[in-house]
Amino acid sequence: MHRLRILHPNTSSRIRLLPIMHGLTGILFLFNAIGVYRSPQPNWFLVFFFLVIGIACIGFPFMMKKFKKFTEANTVARMIEAFICFTGSLYFLSHLYPVTALLLFAVGCCMAYVGWMEYKIFQPSYITMDNTGITLPTLFSKRLVGWNELNNVILRNDLLTMDYKNNKILQLEVLDEPGQEQRAALNTFFQSRVQ
Repeated sequence: MHRLRILHPNTSSRIRLLPIMHGLTGILFLFNAIGVYRSPQPNWFLVFFFLVIGIACIGFPFMMKKFKKFTEANTVARMIEAFICFTGSLYFLSHLYPVTALLLFAVGCCMAYVGWMEYKIFQPSYITMDNTGITLPTLFSKRLVGWNELNNVILRNDLLTMDYKNNKILQLEVLDEPGQEQRAALNTFFQSRVQ
């Protein structure tokens, strides 16, 4: 059995969605500030709080590259956003705005789920190859790709390329690049299993 540490297959699409999700959450918090301001007796602390948090959420994607531990900062930001959504839903529920409270609760649940999912994606992932096939990491479990489903598998430099029989190609970035001898042994193993 062979094992390689890879970048999770869903990482690139999640990284593209990160700024959008933080921005949408920030806009929601700005709308919350407007809602609190327009109430009969506005709570000025909450108006200011939602304004500051909304602007911070919108600005977070522009500041992400400055963090040394990007994944940890992103996870903490998601959890803070989820916590603010949950507590904000309690505020709006206590002030008889049930639709806004329900919306914030739903967004809080989604933020918690997205935060957990991104945390899982950014963790080290491993791909294993044995006589039965290649086991790929997914979000919730692992998926086995049998050798009979593949036309070709090749490891070149830091990319593992899997060519499926249904004309689909999957390229995975290998984080711990194997040496030349190990790469040659892996490619020989792949060719023996595919043919």
